[in-house]
Amino acid sequence: MTTTANPPILPTALAAHIAGAIEAAGGWLGFDAFMALALYTPGLGYYANDSRKFGLMPGTGSDFVTAPELSPRFGQTLARQAAQALEATGTAEVWEFGAGSGALALQVLDTLGDRLQRYTIVDLSGSLQARQRERLAAYGDKVQWATELPPKMRGVVLGNEVLDAMPVKLLSRLGGIWHERGVVVHEGGFLYADQRTDLRPPFEVEGARDYLTEIHPQAEGFVATLADRLEAGAVFLLDYGFPEHEYYHPQRSMGTVMCHRGHLADADPLADVGSKDITAHVNFTGIALAGQEAGLQVLGYTSQGRFLLNCGLVDGMEGASLEQRVMVQKLIAEHEMGELFKVIAFGAKGTAIWEPMGFAAGDRMHTL
Repeated sequence: MTTTANPPILPTALAAHIAGAIEAAGGWLGFDAFMALALYTPGLGYYANDSRKFGLMPGTGSDFVTAPELSPRFGQTLARQAAQALEATGTAEVWEFGAGSGALALQVLDTLGDRLQRYTIVDLSGSLQARQRERLAAYGDKVQWATELPPKMRGVVLGNEVLDAMPVKLLSRLGGIWHERGVVVHEGGFLYADQRTDLRPPFEVEGARDYLTEIHPQAEGFVATLADRLEAGAVFLLDYGFPEHEYYHPQRSMGTVMCHRGHLADADPLADVGSKDITAHVNFTGIALAGQEAGLQVLGYTSQGRFLLNCGLVDGMEGASLEQRVMVQKLIAEHEMGELFKVIAFGAKGTAIWEPMGFAAGDRMHTL
């Protein structure tokens, strides 16, 4: 087992809680378990505490911005795709996972109106649920909340920047030998520690140089669970990531795990746990295969920019202000969110294949 040096201190209740979990696990905890505790420990983890998180500017006390906060046209445009999906699948409910500030839910609800019978938000965070309830109060009982999936469900599933917040396993190739990277406590701080493993990336990484990357069993398991529970409907997942031949490129040798706080990024998830987000890019090939193997039908895969344009993002913008145009541009520009973010769609197993408008041009399923 190898370790790194220069540990941070353990100043918070969350850090002490994680240290206790490491001790209970025998002194070593896989990074995925560490990430889950750092983000989701009730009352203490990043997504379970009362920090603001979502916002357009650092001055709001927020840590990062998501597409619905940039422009209401994001949710309005996604709602057009949802409306087509509801019609095509004969369903009347939207399920949103990880609804954040509630901005996307409000935009979709406002746009769909009476075409939607119910909007169900699945969110583990009590503090975020409280914020969502306040924002969506005008819709009353039309909006419901859940902390887990029901045995069976029908409708259109939306997940914007959900997969990237699911815990990942870290794999490190050191001297040509693969290890799983975990976390230990040493001299009052958290340290990385590597143990030899039989785990491997799903795509062979060329070369013999040292290499750090992630695998995504929890995100892939989430999609498989959706496949099992979704009796009728469709799934649309939007996030940043790549197909696996790009994800496991030899030059991507330091992995994709990143942290976000105050609209700044850093690469040290072991420091200041609970006070910043921890994310990893999505391997969309793995997500597609997980859904397909569980019985879902892959309906399309493309960039966010192409998807939103196909769904009419810029229609009717002739009278938009310069500020509105700038924010919409951020959603579709290649150097902003338009290319790094991708969209993948699934149809429930056993239902007729249909063609979502978001993939009418520029579908990239052949690259997965």
